Amino acid sequence: MKEKPKVSEYSHLKETSDAKPSAGLSSWRHRTTQEKCLLLVSVLLVLVIVVLAIVLAFKDSEIQDLKLENEKYCMTPECVKIASTILTAMDTQIDPCEDFYQFACGGWMKNNPIPPGHSRWGTFELMWQKNMLVMKNAIDKPASWFNSSAELKAKQYYISCMDENKLIDKAGGQPLLDLIHRLNWGVNISEWNVDWQLPQHWDMTPHLGDMHLLNIAAFMNLYVAEDDKDSSVNILQIDQGGLQLPDRDYYLNKSITDNKVLSAYLKYMVEVFQLLGAPNETFTRESMIDVILLETEIANITTPNEERRDENKIYHRYDIANLTKSFNQINWVHIINHVLSIVNLTVLPTEQIVVYAPEFLAKLNDILATYQSTESGKKILFNYMLWHIVNDFVGLLSKPFRDAKKEFTESMSGLTGNDDIWHTCITDTDSVLGYALGALFVKETFSGESKAKVTAKKMIEDVRKAFIANLPKLDWMDPVTMQAAIDKANAVIDMIGYPDYIMDEVKLDKKYESLIINESDYFGNNLAANNYSIKQNLEKLRKKPINEWGMSPPTVNAYYTTNKNTIVFPAGILQAPFFDRSFPQSLNYGAMGVVMGHELTHGFDDQGRQFDKNGNLKPWWDAEAVLRFKNKTQCMVDQYSSYQLNGEKERGKQTLGENIADNGGLKSAFYAYQKWVELNGKEQLLPALGLSHEKLFFLSFAQVWCWNSKPESDHLQVLTDAHSPAKFRVIGPLSNSPDFSRIWKCSDKSKMNPKKKCEVW
Repeated sequence: MKEKPKVSEYSHLKETSDAKPSAGLSSWRHRTTQEKCLLLVSVLLVLVIVVLAIVLAFKDSEIQDLKLENEKYCMTPECVKIASTILTAMDTQIDPCEDFYQFACGGWMKNNPIPPGHSRWGTFELMWQKNMLVMKNAIDKPASWFNSSAELKAKQYYISCMDENKLIDKAGGQPLLDLIHRLNWGVNISEWNVDWQLPQHWDMTPHLGDMHLLNIAAFMNLYVAEDDKDSSVNILQIDQGGLQLPDRDYYLNKSITDNKVLSAYLKYMVEVFQLLGAPNETFTRESMIDVILLETEIANITTPNEERRDENKIYHRYDIANLTKSFNQINWVHIINHVLSIVNLTVLPTEQIVVYAPEFLAKLNDILATYQSTESGKKILFNYMLWHIVNDFVGLLSKPFRDAKKEFTESMSGLTGNDDIWHTCITDTDSVLGYALGALFVKETFSGESKAKVTAKKMIEDVRKAFIANLPKLDWMDPVTMQAAIDKANAVIDMIGYPDYIMDEVKLDKKYESLIINESDYFGNNLAANNYSIKQNLEKLRKKPINEWGMSPPTVNAYYTTNKNTIVFPAGILQAPFFDRSFPQSLNYGAMGVVMGHELTHGFDDQGRQFDKNGNLKPWWDAEAVLRFKNKTQCMVDQYSSYQLNGEKERGKQTLGENIADNGGLKSAFYAYQKWVELNGKEQLLPALGLSHEKLFFLSFAQVWCWNSKPESDHLQVLTDAHSPAKFRVIGPLSNSPDFSRIWKCSDKSKMNPKKKCEVW
């Protein structure tokens, strides 16, 4: 039988309380007043202690929670500042899965209008402006401060450009007229009119030689570079050229009178000759119309860049005798020896030369034959060459000449207003004495084997390892080709910061010892710089190639060179927002890490993959792997060709190499960052953003491409640039990234997460 539940304790307490109600009261009544007070105080003390214990317990818990919360966030001044910068650049009203570029950069674009003197404005321009200020502060120091003669030459060149004594304006067009006179071409601009006649027995060849000695590529380019099929030797090379406008499309199917650019071009040509003293405007106009028509003929035979991406197809080796036989309107032995005379070299008809555009030269030969068959045709050829010389030096003359050129440039770029003169002169000095000016920049921003340089080198290795680790995951790559790709990736040489010799005053001075600079002669300095540059190039012909830097240290850029299998990162880009040692690594890998991956991937894009690990143009892939690769790249060609900017379709084939590098670089850098976290642990979050570091990686990548540009500048980029516009350099790679869609939780119906994704590397 089940027992009744026991209630003894409850019942017992109740019963005791009821049974003896008077016992406690009686006891209390019998206590003294002092005892009662002491008892009450004791009770109160116990209650206070209990309450304090409870309060302190809650306080400790809150403090512990607050401490744990603070440990989650990086609250250093650097972190607070970069968080603010990131947030200010964003437009948080935009859905990141619909338009990540606008989401990442909408605020930046609103707050950073294009300043006067620029047709586009972005992160790169801002960084370059910051670097220019560093260089200006250094170069403005008194001459006594400079120990290096090369650095002093940079200062002197800068002074000649700034022209505080107005020597350029006082000279007007005379420096150019003097140059034309020294060429002894038999023309005086003040007498250049309808009655002017060509000198008897006029020969185009020596005139072409004169132009190439002035670094002007009339009709074609002639230079010395590594032989693509044997990177251990330098060789003479010829390529198509001869246009003054940036791209053939500016000429094709255009009317000179109705087209905005061509009509502005003609106006500019006539105005410049009038400023030089040409006496007859009608004659000048008719002569320049003939020049434009000749350039249009050259434009029609010029092969578009997008059709020149197969390096094997465009590489052709001739000896000069065969070159002369095939393209007989130019005396090639004569012109080449004329150019090489400035370095005391000569060639024989047996000399080997690489021609990248034999089809162009064949059609050019026909054009030249037609023009050289009549006196009027020869005059047009002469005027064409005269105009190319004039146009090349207009920017070095007085203000009326510069204004004429600026007005014409506006028609192509949308450029309005004027940039500060010191900006122009620092950029100009960098182009002429970049390593001398770069030495000043490095001294101000880097110190020896800086920690930034060491950290960057470690990042490159991380990205390289991530690139290699991803190769087995590619469904199109066979084991043999994969091993060859691994070998090439491991063989890539990285160059970071600046060449060591610029920190050695003796070596730096030696580099520029033959360049004579006069701080009172800006035009003459540019002639000297042209001469110096040509000699530097031509002297390579009988020398072994060396791994030279192709960008000055302050440059905000990076590059890959196929013949050397080298990636280069100048000091100018190893700064915020691309790279900063105080930043979270998610930001560094998202910005600079992607740049590193981009350049590494160039060794494996549609052109880079044609060169082996030693920089030689030769087959090193399995034939079927090449076909699979091309199928993969076609996806990317189609993807980027579908993008439109201002109603104009992008050129997916022309930009293919850069697009492959953008996509591959993003993936390698992201995997490298994930590996960094695996080895080093999670980073503290940035305040106020509410974003994980994986999200910040992609946001950092996007924000270095925040950009504003004018429609004319966009059109120019579409025609001439191997890179996609900034917006599509963000949208394209991110929409191809499953990692991006996963981390930002983009549905498969969103624009940033299309079902069809393109993957090459």
